[in-house]
Amino acid sequence: MKTPDHLNLGSKKQKYEGHNPVSEERRRFLKKTSIILGTALFPSSLMAKPVEPVLKLGYLPITDAAPLLIAHALGYFRDEGIDAPRPIMVRSWKILVESFLAGKFNLTHMLFPIPVWMKFKQKFPVKVLAWDHTNGSAITVQGNSDIKGFADLGGKKIAVPSWYSTHNLIIQMGIRARGLTPVIKTEGNDLKPNEVNLFVMSPPEMAPALAAGKMDGFIVAEPFNALAELRLKARIMRFTGDIWKNHPCCVLVCHEKLTQNQPAFVQKAVNAVVRAQLWCEAHRAKAAHILSREGKGYLPEKADVLKRVFTVYDIKKYCTGPIPRPVMHPKWHIHRIGFQPYPFHSATKFIIKQMGKTLVEGDASFLKVLDPAKAAAELVDERFVVKAMDNDRTYGTFPVSNIERPFFREEIIEIN
Repeated sequence: MKTPDHLNLGSKKQKYEGHNPVSEERRRFLKKTSIILGTALFPSSLMAKPVEPVLKLGYLPITDAAPLLIAHALGYFRDEGIDAPRPIMVRSWKILVESFLAGKFNLTHMLFPIPVWMKFKQKFPVKVLAWDHTNGSAITVQGNSDIKGFADLGGKKIAVPSWYSTHNLIIQMGIRARGLTPVIKTEGNDLKPNEVNLFVMSPPEMAPALAAGKMDGFIVAEPFNALAELRLKARIMRFTGDIWKNHPCCVLVCHEKLTQNQPAFVQKAVNAVVRAQLWCEAHRAKAAHILSREGKGYLPEKADVLKRVFTVYDIKKYCTGPIPRPVMHPKWHIHRIGFQPYPFHSATKFIIKQMGKTLVEGDASFLKVLDPAKAAAELVDERFVVKAMDNDRTYGTFPVSNIERPFFREEIIEIN
């Protein structure tokens, strides 16, 4: 292409006094050319800085969701520069999972085994980012029943919140340890003395169903165990954290594409959740009030029920009387519900391995071919939570087995 005379950049020097019209015209030409070439070679969607999405949070009305809800209530998401409308409450795991799969929510808490099912059965690219909490569940039975421990569950009907739940894993570990057989039978089928009939029920429906005598007990997240204790005079058979010390239950999940396309956004969200977990550990009674009906109303329960969840793990009450008891390991020094964000590899592998031994409804053959270590590596993306803990210098702040090695632990499981 012949260079226009007025833009000839040869070696001949020209001197101008004052205003230089050639330089200005050249600048205008180059600016216009760069815009045209930039638009052609780099579309606006690539040139522009990616716009961070709105944080769409979904949750069940259980204390498992506390870190997400407290992060919103205290403005921690806002502090990170995230646009976070009020989280949306749903009533069942089925609805939450379907909403997440459909993209209605881009961040949520979820029972740990569910993402395993989503990724390896449904082939959905989900990522586990962190643990949402620890413990926080119990086995609750009729107050006037003769059920004291797992050995007494023969011939009984017990509700679980989901086939793919830590609750289902734990209840079946206990049942089998006492020589009983978990079964899934429809209503009306007779149970043998050595069979325990398991069925799925939405967590908010469990306490009313127990009161109506539709089942003998349930295993579920708080606050429904505390609610049944206070309002129905039901009895805690066993706290799950007393069976599996500081076990994970719900985890923080998002779509894998979000971690790839919006890593800064994901990091900010995880930062806020980890900060909220620290706050919940240090301000248990306040957290209960904020979540309650009298507080900001994230959960429909009253403050006295939630305060019981966050602050009442009464060793005198739960660790006296004949064995078995609700608490068999007072020396574990755990809380009824705890908060620890790091997704320990040992726990993830244990869950995946245990899922292959657990009875569920439907085809679960996909679990038989999973290698727990490889599956755990594919499922969990710990980069964000490690950075969040490092940024806030939270090593050792959360309950850990070894402060020198905060990202390693051994799983402690004792059925008793």
